[in-house]
Amino acid sequence: MRGDGPPIVLLHAGGDSIASTFGAQLAPFSAHHRVIALEQVGHGHTPDLHGPLTYAGMMKDTAALLEQLQIRSAGVVGLSDGAILALMLAARRPELVGSLVASGANVEPDGIVPEQIAYLKSRTGNGDDIGDKLGRLWLYSPQSDELSFELLKSIQQPVLVMAGDHDVITRSHTLSIYRALPHAQLWIIPDTGHDTFAQRPEAVNSAILTFLDGGARQ
Repeated sequence: MRGDGPPIVLLHAGGDSIASTFGAQLAPFSAHHRVIALEQVGHGHTPDLHGPLTYAGMMKDTAALLEQLQIRSAGVVGLSDGAILALMLAARRPELVGSLVASGANVEPDGIVPEQIAYLKSRTGNGDDIGDKLGRLWLYSPQSDELSFELLKSIQQPVLVMAGDHDVITRSHTLSIYRALPHAQLWIIPDTGHDTFAQRPEAVNSAILTFLDGGARQ
């Protein structure tokens, strides 16, 4: 944790750490906010555990930490897997989330472009290392009992839906997420891939802080 002010929770991409996903955001975000940056099991400084990775498990871990820190109505910012977790958290634990930013999220595996699916299939085995666990997570999740378009309709918080115009999430899938959310804004960032926070930090930082400061509940 760093900084003081309204809380912002950062949820990193799968296979990343906080530093690799949000290295360009930590200082500007913490200038006027209390930043809570956590790393999921098997990522960054957090050791792996036996068994599969699941979005449900990571969401429960995230909620438990926020409860322990007595965080409520935070601005939650997620990229990729972190965006999936942010949406799940908003739907299932709404008291924890005041507003959220979801960049490069997918509600089902079919939201990933076919070329990336083929690549994942070629690289994913049956092993217990983190690479294989992540590959299986991305190929077969989120499951419908974790996240769905129907569940998105229940989210009442303001949501900024983001994606790069060359994202590994299909444009139609991102549009479907945006349309399912009752209170959403959409930003497709030009000349940008999946890693929006690292590739367009200045524009992203300004837009996100403006959105969270204007849309978060008090």
